[in-house]
Amino acid sequence: MVVPMSELQRHSTTQSQTNYILNILHAAVDPIAMTTRPRRQTESIWLMVGISAGHGVKHFGQGALTVMMPFIKATLGIGDIAYGAIFTINSVSSGIANLPAGMLADMYRKQVAWMLSASMLMVGLGYFLIGISPALWLLGLSVAVVGFGTSLWHAPAFGTLAARYPNRRGVAMAAHLTGAQVGNATSPIIIGFLLGGSIFGLQFVGFEWRYVAIGVATPMLATAILVPILFKTAGAEATGTMKLGEYFQSASQLVKNIRILGLVTLGACRGAVHTAFQGFVVLYMRESLEMSAFTIGVHVSLLTLAGIASTPIMGWISDRTGRKPVIVGAMGTMALLVFLFLLAQDGLAFTILLATLGLFFFSVMPIITAAAMDQVGVGTEGSATAMMFTGGAVIGALSPIAAGALFDAEGWSAVVIFCGAIATFGTALALVIPMPRSTRT
Repeated sequence: MVVPMSELQRHSTTQSQTNYILNILHAAVDPIAMTTRPRRQTESIWLMVGISAGHGVKHFGQGALTVMMPFIKATLGIGDIAYGAIFTINSVSSGIANLPAGMLADMYRKQVAWMLSASMLMVGLGYFLIGISPALWLLGLSVAVVGFGTSLWHAPAFGTLAARYPNRRGVAMAAHLTGAQVGNATSPIIIGFLLGGSIFGLQFVGFEWRYVAIGVATPMLATAILVPILFKTAGAEATGTMKLGEYFQSASQLVKNIRILGLVTLGACRGAVHTAFQGFVVLYMRESLEMSAFTIGVHVSLLTLAGIASTPIMGWISDRTGRKPVIVGAMGTMALLVFLFLLAQDGLAFTILLATLGLFFFSVMPIITAAAMDQVGVGTEGSATAMMFTGGAVIGALSPIAAGALFDAEGWSAVVIFCGAIATFGTALALVIPMPRSTRT
């Protein structure tokens, strides 16, 4: 059969237009792939979108605990310091998980999908255990399982994105965290409503926190099943399996890099502010402002809602102007906004200030991570990510306990001063850390 020339031309034109559109979309993420990875254009775009979406599901579960904790505290009769210690347990467990996660992510890059699945499985299991916890000791163990699971995600996901998009790390990291912010923004509202409150004038009694915790476990476990199926190409850029000796030789260089250590400390400062502030602003809203669970959830979501827009913008700017101006500006603004809570302690001003803080609260972390990735060699992206999150967990682990002691002794204002001081130190540190951009591809 002879096909008319006009039909061949129409087919060719349509195919060319489709390829042209795909090329534009892919170039926005990784222009190098236009020439080096033409057969993975669409696949590469959707890998980034898929991993970011999975990160959002993970953070939906991670954020649920924040809103539930005041109600768990009341049921189990937990004191303020023990309340802070629960967040410390979560932070320490997260830090411990980062070490094996970083090693496995670098040594077995092609098995990334199974690592991400294990992360979701542990988060789901942790929430199931929270739901059946009869006492503080099992609650602590359950929170540790959740913390371990959440950190298993970071090294393989961030490491894969850093390796796949070497020339657009700021955008890739920001897209990944944007997924997290969608989860962080929606989780408090949904969990708050499920726990009880009013919406559009309608009062909802809500469910007991135990049932809500078990309910949160369901999407986590479902995602654990889907991840190995949907993310088969994660780690496809790896050329082979790294041997243990090669890994330690490469990883040992990271701990000798003063720039990496400085960025780890900077990320830890941001993490310490985040953990202490978010944990106790929820308690302040519940016990001092006497807000309902749903109202608390709406306010907590404001800490991440604005960041959904600001995070990719900050990532894009950092790819073009450098990491330092963005990081210094964000950390400095964060410090100022935290201190303003000394003046705005309730009402509309309190709500607006939370929303404004949300522009920078999480958004600066992927830029700090991208700055660290600029300093590492090929094949150690997972370990560098692990160092970033381990440093944040170890250095920031004591901040919730310290905040608990301050809250118990002096109240909310003392926690604000504590968090503002850490953010100020982080700003000064960002000013002195060298952050040259990597030129490798």
